Amino acid sequence: MLDKLVIANRGEIALRILRACKELGIKTVAVHSTADRDLKHVLLADESVCIGPARGIDSYLNIPRIISAAEITGAVAIHPGYGFLSENADFAEQVERSGFIFVGPKAETIRLMGDKVSAISAMKKAGVPCVPGSDGPLDDDEAKNKSFAKRIGYPVIIKASGGGGGRGMRVVRSEKELTEAIAMTRAEAKSCFDNDMVYMEKYLENPRHIEVQVLADGQGGAIHLGERDCSMQRRHQKVVEEAPAPGITEEMRKYIGERCTRACLEINYRGAGTFEFLYENGEFYFIEMNTRIQVEHPVTEMVTGVDLIKEQLRIAAGQPLSFSQKDIQIRGHAVECRINAEDPERFLPCPGTITRFHSPGGMGIRWESHIYTGYTVPPYYDSMIGKLIAYGENRDVAISRMRNALSEMIIDGIKTNIPLQQQIMADENFQKGGANIHYLEKKLGLQ
Repeated sequence: MLDKLVIANRGEIALRILRACKELGIKTVAVHSTADRDLKHVLLADESVCIGPARGIDSYLNIPRIISAAEITGAVAIHPGYGFLSENADFAEQVERSGFIFVGPKAETIRLMGDKVSAISAMKKAGVPCVPGSDGPLDDDEAKNKSFAKRIGYPVIIKASGGGGGRGMRVVRSEKELTEAIAMTRAEAKSCFDNDMVYMEKYLENPRHIEVQVLADGQGGAIHLGERDCSMQRRHQKVVEEAPAPGITEEMRKYIGERCTRACLEINYRGAGTFEFLYENGEFYFIEMNTRIQVEHPVTEMVTGVDLIKEQLRIAAGQPLSFSQKDIQIRGHAVECRINAEDPERFLPCPGTITRFHSPGGMGIRWESHIYTGYTVPPYYDSMIGKLIAYGENRDVAISRMRNALSEMIIDGIKTNIPLQQQIMADENFQKGGANIHYLEKKLGLQ
């Protein structure tokens, strides 16, 4: 097992990694910005190193400082968590060139799957179902681009190859809009991602967002741990996640899961990863792969009993998978609500000091967070301050427990999105299951 590890992240995921390390007997080094010296995991780690000022670009995104922290503390590995540098191939490469273990895939795998065009090509080769599209980047040939769109069928969507986070995408509903939309998306892609490559896909009108969790050891072992439904979204950002996905049968799970594990073997994947799909009319369409642990991983842990962070650490230490596919059983149902420090009506971030905090409890309730009474939520980072997870023997029980837990939670001193989460849990269509990715925005009047 790894001897000492640098946790190159902050907040609840940093605390989650620290807890897994403690269980495995791994010493921990918490790197932090000047704004985060009072974070819970910083106070609990074996060692801590300040790596710069509050802004992420000066600290959590500063590759030389993170690697230096590993060097001066004698660490052997670096865990990137999610966000920040977790899917930065250059970071993974520099970590391993410096003689440390990167807890995640190899740099070339991150590059392959980080570029949407090359990722789709690799998935098609591996037999993973993909959205009909241009099968490569678009050039400036207007006639050819119009021919692509006609073959695919309107509406189509123009996407930035290096895009993410809901940026670099435009829906086109007629031929007269096409050329301008391609030009605008290309300009936005260059500005936001320093990569002006764009491609075209069929635009699915009312899909759900279904994703499949995988683990692979890079030694010929790969398994899937079922699927999650992440269709409750606002501005392409997930708000509620659950596992398993309502309406997905065991046969469907086996079908898509086997294709994902086969793809892992094809690309020699190592670590935890997630295949994201749009799902419409009984068909799965691959959109991207996240080559890291995800925010919503706890719902998969709750229904499978597998600690995904500990598996990441074991794989990084060179161990084969602890489980085979036949060991994975989906039991019960889990729902996760992201708790954000934001105005629940205007959705603006709401940093500040938490004057009173009480976490909920009871059967099946899990609270993942770094906050405490007196903690000051800084204005420099993502607004998520915690994840509330409810587990039950079925979906109705999980939702009922979530409603109770949300009503028990107290976070005073700042505004949070708890009222929005309560509204979603009480919504009849959510309770029925199977709502599409546009449902929440329409409900909130954002479309």
